[in-house]
Amino acid sequence: MSAPALVPPTARPRAVSNWLLTLCALIFVMVVVGGITRLTESGLSITEWKPITGAIPPLTQAQWQHQFELYQRIPEYQQLNRGMTLDEFKNIFFWEWAHRQLGRVIGLVALLPLVWFAAKKAIPRGYGWRTGIIFLLVCVQGAIGWWMVASGLTERTDVSHVRLAVHLLTALVILSFTLWTALDLRSEGAVPRKVPTLGLWAFAALFVQLLFGAYVAGLDAGYAFDTWPLMGDELYPAAAPWLEPFVRNFVDNPVTVQFVHRWWAWVVLVFAVVLARKVRPSSRRHSIALHSAIGAQILLGIWTLLSGVKLHVAVAHQATAVLVVASFVAAIHRLAVPGRVTERAAPLVPSTAEGL
Repeated sequence: MSAPALVPPTARPRAVSNWLLTLCALIFVMVVVGGITRLTESGLSITEWKPITGAIPPLTQAQWQHQFELYQRIPEYQQLNRGMTLDEFKNIFFWEWAHRQLGRVIGLVALLPLVWFAAKKAIPRGYGWRTGIIFLLVCVQGAIGWWMVASGLTERTDVSHVRLAVHLLTALVILSFTLWTALDLRSEGAVPRKVPTLGLWAFAALFVQLLFGAYVAGLDAGYAFDTWPLMGDELYPAAAPWLEPFVRNFVDNPVTVQFVHRWWAWVVLVFAVVLARKVRPSSRRHSIALHSAIGAQILLGIWTLLSGVKLHVAVAHQATAVLVVASFVAAIHRLAVPGRVTERAAPLVPSTAEGL
């Protein structure tokens, strides 16, 4: 008994895939701008969350002064930036505003084509719920971003590194899910593919590395030691402070966090090499992309440390992290097998109109 077609006559899987790939590109830009926002310490310059009206930046001197006065009330200004001029404030305001503006653009790009494709019944059967979830995740990500910013407005002089990690990892999860869905739509018959066991382990290893990378960023742990491969003159500095209980060191201790991020990279490298070898027979292009991305990322990580976390190097390191994620997703998808679809199951798979 043959499997039912997942692509009804009105479906346009290639067009839907192109839309999702555009969304992935915007998320990439968003992560890069987010990195610049963090490294320039601009993230707390806007102290209000106005998803609609906040799209318009201050236009008059009075409006700029009002925003500056709001910033002057928070601990970051009072303890770290007291004496900052209005022109200096405008510089950090720009990056946070640009970051939020990109979020609004991504929200519109996630919503408007979704509504249009749904109205035209152009989304293949079984993908209505996936595209709907992508839009919902984008909305949730905006709320997470404000939750992160709010952690630095009352008692702290920076945002919580744990909340920053949640914000960054959520962005990368959205990217991964969106890219996987786009690749599914480009497969023969637009049949969804199942993540293989090797892929699950590779994703888990990469997730750990990204988590500790976010902790390094949020704790400014990259400044702890600017030598490599040793931290100073030791593999792990014996004189480094140790937190209690033990597990806190893997979340709150900058030295431990940097140590784990340094060496777990090699675990990820092993998975990348294995994946590249597995995928090479069917796609040399995917193998080269994976090797290139992981190799560049490790070199940029080392350079970031040795440079004393210079802005352009650190931003390149964060941008390449997104490319590593994308190359992992693409290679694992290439190794994945189509999910089994039966006629009995087919009616349970909602059409675009039903799923949305």
